[in-house]
Amino acid sequence: MRHFRQVFSILSLAAILTVSAAAQETEARVVDEVVAVVNEGVITLSRIRREMKDAVDSFVQQGKSREEAQKTVDEKQGELIANLINEELLVQRSKELGLESEVEKALNERFVAIMKEHNLKTVEELYREMEKTGVDPKEIRESWRKQVIRDMVIQREVQAKIYWGLSGKELTAYYEKNRSKFTKPETVSFSELFLSFAGRNEASVREKAKELYAQLKAGADFDKLTKENSDPGYVTGGTGKAENLKMPDLVDTLAVPLKGVKVGDVTQPFEVQQVGLAILRIDKREMASNESVFDENAVRLAMMSERFPEEHKKFMTKVREDSYIKISDSYRPIVSPILFAEERKTTPGK
Repeated sequence: MRHFRQVFSILSLAAILTVSAAAQETEARVVDEVVAVVNEGVITLSRIRREMKDAVDSFVQQGKSREEAQKTVDEKQGELIANLINEELLVQRSKELGLESEVEKALNERFVAIMKEHNLKTVEELYREMEKTGVDPKEIRESWRKQVIRDMVIQREVQAKIYWGLSGKELTAYYEKNRSKFTKPETVSFSELFLSFAGRNEASVREKAKELYAQLKAGADFDKLTKENSDPGYVTGGTGKAENLKMPDLVDTLAVPLKGVKVGDVTQPFEVQQVGLAILRIDKREMASNESVFDENAVRLAMMSERFPEEHKKFMTKVREDSYIKISDSYRPIVSPILFAEERKTTPGK
């Protein structure tokens, strides 16, 4: 991925020219435009337009007017393009790290989990069943692929290096300074019913979640409804269950729905990272204690969590600095200030 300078060959491949049948030898028409070159990859205008259309449709399904949704997305176009460039860089880094087989394994495991859950014997049978419910298997696989790649690269290149780079002296000093953080926290265990937005009408998914929630509150069997309706659990990483999670460590997206829900009861449907809706059944809760205990893993995780935002910024900055990124003149004014904000410097071609 590093220091590619084959711009002309890339542009010749990406700026596709088609020739009309009537004037094949005299007239050519550009049908796509390269917005950014990212090492050996490109971000095309058609891809950006697809992403923008999906975003507009999502806002409309959430209740915004199409005009309002379009305005919101148009205002965020620079951010969207910057995100696509960062995503392309992470995909390229995953190839450098040789993660292709691990990514495919993780994707296959998710599909196998669905097959087992619904007693399906072959992938072809699974695809047919998914298509019957309005889910595009290729679309959901690609969506999961991007998620897995992002998570694997960041975990290996940022989180693991922070976690294992901490010395015993650092761990002890942090623990002594922050003893109150290491008392026994409240923990929660739960089961998940998850409905994915991928390949489906979002409004229909929301309505389905409301129906299932009403059935559960009326006494329906959670495990039975999960088996009949759930996609692989997103919150639980495809397993459908989570054990003894520490409440203080949970992000608000998860902690808020769980707060105050009693054992055996379920949360209201809540959105997870714009990919779907989850309903959780509380299986077990353990109350907090005031006694502090040194747990090396807990201390490492706490320190990693504190250092992660800054280290993640540094990592992405270094990846961009080591890469060849050229944004077209038409889009550079709205993308560069966002993409290169951390660098605080102007780099040729950026």
